[in-house]
Amino acid sequence: MNIMLFHSTYGLRPAVRAAADRLRAAGHEVWTPDLFAGSTFDTVEEGMAHKEGTGKDELLRRAVLAAAPYSERGLVYAGFSLGASIAQTLALGDDKARGLLLLHGTSDLAPNVSVDELPVQLHVAEPDPFETDDWLSAWYLQMRRAGADVEVYRYAGAGHLYTDPGLPDYDEEAAEATWRVALGFLDSL
Repeated sequence: MNIMLFHSTYGLRPAVRAAADRLRAAGHEVWTPDLFAGSTFDTVEEGMAHKEGTGKDELLRRAVLAAAPYSERGLVYAGFSLGASIAQTLALGDDKARGLLLLHGTSDLAPNVSVDELPVQLHVAEPDPFETDDWLSAWYLQMRRAGADVEVYRYAGAGHLYTDPGLPDYDEEAAEATWRVALGFLDSL
């Protein structure tokens, strides 16, 4: 698979590069665009401030520019938290998208969005302060109505960004379970 992997509000950290390497070792081609132009952050608050300062439209513009040269190949869009919301937006707007792998995040859906059985897999902590139960239930129903084939995996007791070993949320058991399932998902596409 050709995978476009977007980083979280922490920026393009070593954990994102390690995830890309893991995916490459499994035989996938992976791109990791730096939507923050080299900036990384130690706290979610710093990252969110940078995101707000850059603006959602600018981040989406950068993501579209990063994906455009490869979209004809049929991309799997993937991302961590903020990057997952960006991946979701791009995948739902790309009729050649092969799949959507969401790690730690989702996004609003446009009311008229429609896809043709797009395979979607979401991995999220339970509970997650950014992805509440009510939000996830509504998101799931909206994705299904849009035509997506959705799988949701919840990890009890894990922190929000539990796959990043450089953050306090890291949960090795949940992270390894996520990667086993995610790699199987990618192999099925």
